[in-house]
Amino acid sequence: MANHKSSLKRIRSNAAKRLRNRYQAKTTRNAIKKLRTTTTKADAAALLGKVISMLDRLAKKNVIHKNKASNNKSKLTKFVNSLS
Repeated sequence: MANHKSSLKRIRSNAAKRLRNRYQAKTTRNAIKKLRTTTTKADAAALLGKVISMLDRLAKKNVIHKNKASNNKSKLTKFVNSLS
């Protein structure tokens, strides 16, 4: 166990950040799944903007890698454009 006051605080703050990151990442994954199951182009286009924003935020905070976010955005955009 850590002995320094700053180390104890760092452990607490890391735990809080980890929970926040896990929540945001899970929420984004659920939004991606919801987008993939959408059948109409209008609904998918409306949801795409929100999902892209979520992915950008996760990449900016280094929760996911920037290339993973880019790949997801590309594939989701292709999917939305393929809908009729």
